[in-house]
Amino acid sequence: MSGGRPATRLLIFVSEDDRIGHRGIADLLVERAHERGMAGATVWRGIEGFGATGHLRAARLPDLARGLPLVVEVIDDEQAVDAFLPVVRELATGALVTTETVTIASAGAPSN
Repeated sequence: MSGGRPATRLLIFVSEDDRIGHRGIADLLVERAHERGMAGATVWRGIEGFGATGHLRAARLPDLARGLPLVVEVIDDEQAVDAFLPVVRELATGALVTTETVTIASAGAPSN
C-alpha cells in the first residue's frame, strides 16, 4: 500500500471476569497504555468465545451478559509495543497475546 506507514498491532485476549482487585484487566491495560502515551487502544467485547480452559462463553443477550470475552487492541510503532509488552505480561498473566505488522493508511482525530 503506497503512502502508509508500518505499525504493530497488539491483541490481548482476556475476559470480563479477569480482574486485579476490583479493577478489570482490560481497563487497567487501556489505562497503562494511555499513561505511556501509546497511539491508541480499544477494547472489543465478544458475544461468544472460548480460551485455554475450553469453557464456552456465549450470550444471546450480550447487553445483559457477564464474563464475556474481551480483546484489548493497541496499535503503535514496533518499539512502543515492544516496550509495553512487560506491562501486559505483568497485568494479563496467562492471556493470549499476539502482535502483527499492520499498515496505517490514515490517522488523525475524527472530525466532529
